Amino acid sequence: MSRFSVGIIGAGQAATELLHQLMSAEFVDIVGIADLKTDTPGIVLARENNIRTTTNMQDILELGEQLDILIDVTGVHVVREQLRRHMVESGNRHTVIMHERIAALMVSLAKGQLVDMKASDEEY
Repeated sequence: MSRFSVGIIGAGQAATELLHQLMSAEFVDIVGIADLKTDTPGIVLARENNIRTTTNMQDILELGEQLDILIDVTGVHVVREQLRRHMVESGNRHTVIMHERIAALMVSLAKGQLVDMKASDEEY
């Protein structure tokens, strides 16, 4: 694998921090970012950088196994369950769903300090 194909669900501050990191990596293709709101920081940044945006996460899920990593930074348990269910029902055994806590770890490591992100306290 020479590149990672990445999609992001959620476009708030956490996603924006992560988006900056992903855009700077020449080995990452960001295929899209989804959020219900069209004016979130992540959506604005994505548009400024010609990254596909959508208000429907299904638009990104439809990429199927073309997507290597799907990053869920919503912090919403219901979204997490919908993503899992979609992967099972679609038979997608390639795409990995990255939980918001892992995204928080990555951003914190890059910044050299703990970054507070909206994370669900519900079990993973």
